[in-house]
Amino acid sequence: MIRVDQIWLAVEPMDMRAGSDTALARVVKDFGAVRPHHAYIFANRRANRMKILVHDGLGVWLAARRLNQGRFVWPRAGQLHVELTDEQLQGLVIGLPWHRMGDSGIIDVI
Repeated sequence: MIRVDQIWLAVEPMDMRAGSDTALARVVKDFGAVRPHHAYIFANRRANRMKILVHDGLGVWLAARRLNQGRFVWPRAGQLHVELTDEQLQGLVIGLPWHRMGDSGIIDVI
């Protein structure tokens, strides 16, 4: 339905009361611009809620997800943002350790 070419995860928390305009401003601040067909993911401080902003080339979509138990696996501060693969995004939204999926999970030394 919506084409997404790149997925970006913002490391710093965002207030989940933010609407689409506030989320857009945050993306411009953190990433420099809101690019078509890119998704930008934010979490709250406790990492039990997330919002995903997607620019589809014509407008923006803002989706929210909440875990009733547990937390999303979120990177620690130090980086401004992280690029995710589609496989890692699928793991992230259901609460799996996404940072171990894809090429990051390859074992090449015994």
